[in-house]
Amino acid sequence: MKKEKSNRNRNVTLRFTMQEYSQLKDKFTASTCHGLSEFIRKHLFTKPIVTTYRNLSLDDLMEETIVLTNELTAIGKNINQIAKKINTADSFFEFKQEISILNIEKKMLFRKIEEIRSHTQKIAEQWLQL
Repeated sequence: MKKEKSNRNRNVTLRFTMQEYSQLKDKFTASTCHGLSEFIRKHLFTKPIVTTYRNLSLDDLMEETIVLTNELTAIGKNINQIAKKINTADSFFEFKQEISILNIEKKMLFRKIEEIRSHTQKIAEQWLQL
């Protein structure tokens, strides 16, 4: 049987650690390939290469999400502190004062929830356009 002439005239040099080369040699030896070059070519051209795609336009939205999350965490901590003060209030005046602070925090919380809803809507619209 006559061998076809190869038009392969480009060289690529790879460097391996001793461990990597040993693994490569072991896999090559266990294969049915006639040469190491054939073995490497088969792996290069037959295995799918997984690539990732990063939508950079979502970076601003992600930053805004982080800020909103931090603000919600702070509001939640404030509400917990107020609840503790309400539960340990010694007087009606103290209790009433903490309730009014709680109402202010509640309004802030609802505003942040609305911001998150709006932010989520922006993300959804951008995602659906992809």
